[in-house]
Amino acid sequence: MERGLQSTRAKKWNKRFNLQAYFLLCSFYFLLLTFPAQAARLQSWRLSPTQNQLEFSTDDGVQPKAQLLSDPTRLVIDLPGVTFGRPQVTENYSGAVRSIRVGQFDRGTTRIVVEYAPGYTVDPSRIQFQGRAANQWAVQLPTPTFSGGGAAPITPPPVTQPPIAQPPISQLPPPATGRTFIQSLQPTGDGFFLRTTGGTPTVRSIRSTDRRQMIIDIFNSSISPSLVQRDLPVNVNGVSRAQITQFDANTVRLTLTLPITSGNWNASASPSGGLIVLPQTVVGTPGTSQPPAGQTAIVQSVELDANRQLVIRGNQPLSYTAGWDRATSSYRVLIRSARTDANFRGPQLPAGSPLIQARVRQDGNDVAILLTPASGVQFGEIVQNSPQQLTLPLRRGLFPVVPPTTPTPIPTPTPVPVPPRPTPTPVPRPPVPNGRLVVVIDPGHGGPDPGAVGIGGIQEKEIVLDISRRVQANLERSGVTVVMTRNADIDLDLQPRVDIAQRANATIFVSIHANAISLSRPDISGLETYYFQSGLELARTIHRNVLQGTGIEDRGVRSARFFVLRRTSMPSVLVEVGFVTGRNDAARLSDSAYRQRMADSIARGVLDYLGRR
Repeated sequence: MERGLQSTRAKKWNKRFNLQAYFLLCSFYFLLLTFPAQAARLQSWRLSPTQNQLEFSTDDGVQPKAQLLSDPTRLVIDLPGVTFGRPQVTENYSGAVRSIRVGQFDRGTTRIVVEYAPGYTVDPSRIQFQGRAANQWAVQLPTPTFSGGGAAPITPPPVTQPPIAQPPISQLPPPATGRTFIQSLQPTGDGFFLRTTGGTPTVRSIRSTDRRQMIIDIFNSSISPSLVQRDLPVNVNGVSRAQITQFDANTVRLTLTLPITSGNWNASASPSGGLIVLPQTVVGTPGTSQPPAGQTAIVQSVELDANRQLVIRGNQPLSYTAGWDRATSSYRVLIRSARTDANFRGPQLPAGSPLIQARVRQDGNDVAILLTPASGVQFGEIVQNSPQQLTLPLRRGLFPVVPPTTPTPIPTPTPVPVPPRPTPTPVPRPPVPNGRLVVVIDPGHGGPDPGAVGIGGIQEKEIVLDISRRVQANLERSGVTVVMTRNADIDLDLQPRVDIAQRANATIFVSIHANAISLSRPDISGLETYYFQSGLELARTIHRNVLQGTGIEDRGVRSARFFVLRRTSMPSVLVEVGFVTGRNDAARLSDSAYRQRMADSIARGVLDYLGRR
């Protein structure tokens, strides 16, 4: 009888639970209707079990849908029209909240699941959703209660790192003044860069006793909600994984998984802000050489040879690391344990040089050579011709600047009939504007992020990089200074793109992307141009010129809250040059001559706008 009474009570509770959840979610959905639906990407999420709060944000407006499930209790939040762009991420916790899972539920929906440990429930009437903006949401969760019958389960101990040799308390660094916030974790050519805001960070580096992990603790710090990449599988100087966690209320921990035979790593403050994490010694990895013990080399010259390769000479054997440096947005060659001679002169770059800029500076006990490539130039592997000389090959990239009739290596899509289009009427070139003008061109995606993949396997990152390089060449011929956020197939987060534009004090910012929809909709093609606030006139001008110069279908000029448009202070636009999933656009974008017309039209629109400022 007692068991039957418990069963009856459970059924009544479940019925009440479901009715409350239904009315709550109906009210929540009504609230959501006030926000516009736009395609977006999930930018960040953060669950605080101690504060019972979930926060998430996208780069554009979104209409979430939520449901509360039982056995076990789960809060499920679906974000329609939002892409996640990576494998499912699971974060495990101890206590009432067991885990949070984030992944791509279907082609057009990202799902966030907060799962509670067995036996725990929450009162659905006390869940509060706060729409701070169309793209920023906070969910206040009630304190979970245990209702599984019998004694409450024992909270499992938190997962711990391998034993770490801890120094005495007296050796710990003093707390920093002003809290540090970790904004992003990014691999570089030879290590890692942590972008920070707030106070100057104080750090401690420790090797685990099994030597399989390097622990770098950042004191008086917190992880920013905008930090997305917290667990990176990488291949940087032997490091196979980099994981960043909030170790306790005042400490952020960076854990590097590495071979037991590798050397230790250290973190130091970057002159441009943030933390640079580099190995103390480099052990036989590509792109590096072994530092000689106790020697200081003198870098005697850095110059282009007759074949326009960069040659670095020293007075004794040179050790080095090389790779893209996110902190400076340059390719960096770091000469270890070195200095420049008092009479040292920087490299002279002749007209037509494969390098736009080459800077040599003292970076602590090392010499840093920072290089910015010209349009279409990529860096090869450094060759150590002799212990005292390094040669860096400079070669044309995947999409060289070539005459329009020369085919490019973009995979040819499956042949599809393309309706004939009238030849666009030639548009006269606008007059070259006067004054110092800086245009930042931002090719979307790159590196491991291909962007949209369309008919025949064409990739957005390759299409937009080629068009961007052609826009750059076009504008530079007209006397405009152009800064590229990326000039090679590298991964670049959104905030560094904004930072590049801000540091350059750019006149305008133009981000170039290619659109996509389901491959089952090849009928959809056309040009879309987006702006935010001050970018309306720039968007209209570029859009009009591209329509006239290419004959592409017109899908309009629209306002959007894309991250790179909202965070830049100058007039900014995002141009979607066509749909890689559209039969018309895919065939055109695969053609070099058409990409040249697209680039010429974008450049013409930029010059038209600048000439009327």
